Amino acid sequence: MGLLTVCAVATAQTAATERLKAIQADPVALKAAIEAGNKATFFCLNCHGDNGISKIPEVPNLAGQNPDYLLEQIRKFGSGERKDQFMQGLIKVLKDEERVQIALFYGSQSVKPAVADPALAARGKDLFTRLCVRCHGEAARGDATIPRLAGQQVPYLQTSITRYRDGTGIRNNQLMSIATSTLKNDDIKAIANYLTQLP
Repeated sequence: MGLLTVCAVATAQTAATERLKAIQADPVALKAAIEAGNKATFFCLNCHGDNGISKIPEVPNLAGQNPDYLLEQIRKFGSGERKDQFMQGLIKVLKDEERVQIALFYGSQSVKPAVADPALAARGKDLFTRLCVRCHGEAARGDATIPRLAGQQVPYLQTSITRYRDGTGIRNNQLMSIATSTLKNDDIKAIANYLTQLP
């Protein structure tokens, strides 16, 4: 990727982020954007569900995710920084405004916590507090750069955490690799049970 292309991508992303902030500051524009985002997600429903609660346990819930975080992930799929042929193809057809609207729609949706094994969840809470709170926050809701984990489904969480621990995922993150390096499979299951039942 040439320097001009990199600059153009950065400029487009800055414009999208500024647009997101402007809409969030205007209640009327926000309501309209969320409604438009709901319509624009028609091709997301098969995997991510009607309101961002995934129909497929291994696919992440998008409901309640920080809109800034979602917008950045949409950008990464569109640019090929995140690899998934299906997602990349879908994202590339979206206009910039639709990307912002989709991020705002999913960010506005409520997360429905799942039922978890109480004993595993209690053990998972201790592990999460020790290893994950620093970045993901006490409520596991993340921020503009770190994903929300609260309310995600157990299979998705287990697979993702295991991939970071084993270095087998497409996305590698040094901090995640360090944080997960000592976890046993039972530890990962416990953390997943803790996170899935959080609102």
